[in-house]
Amino acid sequence: MTDENTALLLAELRRLANAVERLAGPPPAVNDWNAADCFVWVPANQYLQPVPRPNRVALTLIRGVDHVRDILHENTLRFTEGYPANNVLLWGARGMGKSSLVKAVHEDVRKATGVSLKLIEVHREDISTLPTLLDVLKNSGQRVILFCDDLSFDHDDTAYKSLKAALDGGIEGRPDNVLFYATSNRRHLLPRNMMENEQSTAINPSEAVEEKVSLSDRFGLWLGFHKCSQDDYLTMIDGYADHFDLGLDRETLHHQALEWATTRGGRSGRVAWQYIQDLAGRLRKPLTAPLAGK
Repeated sequence: MTDENTALLLAELRRLANAVERLAGPPPAVNDWNAADCFVWVPANQYLQPVPRPNRVALTLIRGVDHVRDILHENTLRFTEGYPANNVLLWGARGMGKSSLVKAVHEDVRKATGVSLKLIEVHREDISTLPTLLDVLKNSGQRVILFCDDLSFDHDDTAYKSLKAALDGGIEGRPDNVLFYATSNRRHLLPRNMMENEQSTAINPSEAVEEKVSLSDRFGLWLGFHKCSQDDYLTMIDGYADHFDLGLDRETLHHQALEWATTRGGRSGRVAWQYIQDLAGRLRKPLTAPLAGK
C-alpha cells in the first residue's frame, strides 16, 4: 500500500470515528457535588448543573400554610437523618407558595442538620429521563430531593409512566437516598376531561381511570394548598414588610395591599410578594434583610 493510500485510509477512518461520536452524543459529564446544594438536571449529557444562588425565600416568610409546612419539614427532616420518608405532592391554589415552601424547607433542614442534602430540579419535559437520573444518583453517596415544579400531563402524554416507575415501581424501586417532591395545581396530575375520555372509550372504564389516578397514589403525602383568606394575606404582607424593614405604617400598608389584591383579582402569596416588590421599588429600598439588631 502506497503512502498516499495509507493517508487516505487514515483520513477515512478519522471521518468515520467522528461520525460515530456525533451519533453517540456527548459523553456523560463529571458532576461536582461540592459545587452547590441545588442543581438542575440536564439529561443530554447526564449533567447536574449547579445553582450557586437559588431563587428562594426564608422559611419564616412563608405564612398561612403552617400545617402543611410542618408536615413537609418533618418529612424532609426524617429523610435527611436517614429514616423512612414519603414522596410528596403539593397541590392546590395557584400562587400559595408550593414551590417556595419546597426550596425553603430544603435550606432550613440542610442548615439545621448540617447534612449535605441536595435539591435537584427536574423540568417537566425531562420526566421521561428519570430512570437515567436515578442511575446517576443511586451510588452517589448523597441524599437527594428531586423536585418538579408545576407537574401535570396532557392528552397523549405517556411520560407519566416513567414517573410512576421512578417513584416506587420497577424491579429496583426508588433508591433509598432519593425522595421526590412535586407541585401541581391538580391533585391527580391529569386533566379531568382526559380521565373522562379514557373512561368513555375503554373496554373496562374503571380500570382506565385507575391507571391515571394511581399516579398520584405513588405520593405518600398529599399536601393541599387552599385559597388565601384576607387575614392570611395581610399576615404575609406584614411579615415581608417587617423582614425587609420597609417602614410603612400598618394602616397604609394594609390599605394599599388590599387595593393591589383587588386589581389582581385575588389574594395569594404570589400577589403579596408582587405588592412588596412594587412597594419597595416605590420607596427606593432594596429587598435585602436588614442587619441583625437593626
